[in-house]
Amino acid sequence: MKIFPAIRIRWKWGVGGGVALVAALVVATSAARSLSRSADESRPVFEVQRGPLTISVGVSGTIKALDQEIIKNEVEGQTTILYIIPEGQHVEQGDLLVELDSSRLHDSLVDQEIKTQNTEASFINARENLEVVKNQAQSDMDKAELAYRFAKEDRQKFLEGDFPLQAKEAEAKVTLSRGDTKRAQDKLEGSRKLATQNFITSMELEADEQSALKAQLDLQMAEERVKLLHDFEYKRQLAQLESDEDQARMALERVKRKAAADVVQAEADLKAKESESEREKGKLEKLKRELDKTKLYAPRAALVVYATTGRGGGFHGNEEPLAEGQTVRERQELIYLPTTNAYKAEVKVHESSLAKVQPGLLVTLSADALPGYTFEGRVETIAPLPDAQSSWLNPDLKVYNTDIRITGDTEGLHTGMSCKGEILVKEFDDTMYVPVQAVVRESGAPTVYVADGPKVERRKVALGLDNNRMVQIEDGLQRGEVVLLAPPLGADEMQTRTASRRRNGAGSATAGGSEGAQDTSSSPGPGAQSAPSQELPVPAPAAEGASPAAPESAVPPAAGDAGGDDLRARFRNASPEERDRMRQEWQKRIEKMTPEEREQMQQRRQRPRDGQGRGEGRRQGRGEGGAEGQRRSE
Repeated sequence: MKIFPAIRIRWKWGVGGGVALVAALVVATSAARSLSRSADESRPVFEVQRGPLTISVGVSGTIKALDQEIIKNEVEGQTTILYIIPEGQHVEQGDLLVELDSSRLHDSLVDQEIKTQNTEASFINARENLEVVKNQAQSDMDKAELAYRFAKEDRQKFLEGDFPLQAKEAEAKVTLSRGDTKRAQDKLEGSRKLATQNFITSMELEADEQSALKAQLDLQMAEERVKLLHDFEYKRQLAQLESDEDQARMALERVKRKAAADVVQAEADLKAKESESEREKGKLEKLKRELDKTKLYAPRAALVVYATTGRGGGFHGNEEPLAEGQTVRERQELIYLPTTNAYKAEVKVHESSLAKVQPGLLVTLSADALPGYTFEGRVETIAPLPDAQSSWLNPDLKVYNTDIRITGDTEGLHTGMSCKGEILVKEFDDTMYVPVQAVVRESGAPTVYVADGPKVERRKVALGLDNNRMVQIEDGLQRGEVVLLAPPLGADEMQTRTASRRRNGAGSATAGGSEGAQDTSSSPGPGAQSAPSQELPVPAPAAEGASPAAPESAVPPAAGDAGGDDLRARFRNASPEERDRMRQEWQKRIEKMTPEEREQMQQRRQRPRDGQGRGEGRRQGRGEGGAEGQRRSE
């Protein structure tokens, strides 16, 4: 239950209507009349309350099916939708959901079939060529081995057959020649004796002398023949035969190596042709599969939901609703087919509230399309990193995608519905609390300013959780004490904070609005709760029941906002239709904002004007206020 205690603020008016308004405020806030005796009645104050306090975080998002089957585009590159089943239609298993353009794939398929046939023919040729090379290699090796064997046999034949035979023949001729020579000499001697006795004529004696000389010459030639055979012909013939044997042996080795190389080359060529053939076949099969994927069928009976439904708009990506003629990319999600009747809510939690939210917390949800109905759920998962699309649209905005599982009855819910919810962090039955703007940080410690009549006391406090409006006080205050909603600042402090704002770029867009808003909204835990930073002025409290403004991060950036130059330039250069679409998209983001974002946007929008007003007030106080200005400086 949210508590908004009465706050009494009295303002000094000149005459007339101002007095009447002060009187009306006094009557309306009678519960805080005791505060009227404060020495500084122009300061907004708050009386420390004690009672029940609910800590919750407001979120908004989209209803999605809890479990669903995703139909994606599996065709490579980009393709065009020729047919898509209407969204929201119930389909049965095997029904056609999407048909994509397949003309390009048909042309590629014909070309690939030709390549496949050519590579298959090359593979067959390489296979047959390998057998020819193997056969030729074996034939060359057999021939070389035969030549080598013959060379060895020729050498052995010469050493063991030819040369011994030739030597014996030469020796035989020498022996015969010696015999012939001896007989010719003996005959010559006898002829000489007979010639002296005139038994033979001189011509017969000369014939015998010629025969003896011939026999002597034959003997000499036979002996020279033996010497030539042993000293020259044997060595030369043996060297030639040994050389022939070595040449035959080396030729055999060359033939073997060349045959092996030819076989290896033919085998490598065969493997290359085979791989090329298999690759082309694989491409052909892939094209056939992709051609089959141009028609997507329902794997089960379900309700058709387009993937773009409920995704939200943006200035990047293809977020337009799916339609015939639209171009889609590979792996793009096209259709969701819910597999159960259970639902979940996909919401975004601002980083300032991330520490409060954890899985298992109870959530109360309401759908915009079902007014008056509420649903219960629990936080299921929280993304470990900020949402990339939100960060792209606004680098200073960090939100975390969170899934909330809806429990109980889900009748009436449909995928794509917008929803809002409150995440219940904790409920206190009896605790002290003050508005978050009453707390500032000094030297890192949470501090409040307690008003006691004309005196103001600076007091450190221990903080608990907050709900972005009220913060729990664990220690440091008592019920009934009065704290300032706009803590006073000295001149030195104001100069320091002004310089700090200039260094940090005061007035620029930040992740959660102003620095003070971040300190008041984040809640790490009891005793460590952040409060509005003393670095920036504290905004005035919002009126009870008033609707908080939208965060500046959810509307087109104004001049001077950091990170908005590109979007403003795009808006200025856009056509009227594009400007209308951009305004509609920003309006959708405003409708889905969280309370924290709206409050921070309001503070960011008002900060330059508030700062100017506070500066004028300080100058007026120093120039005209006298004691009043002195009290503010103190």
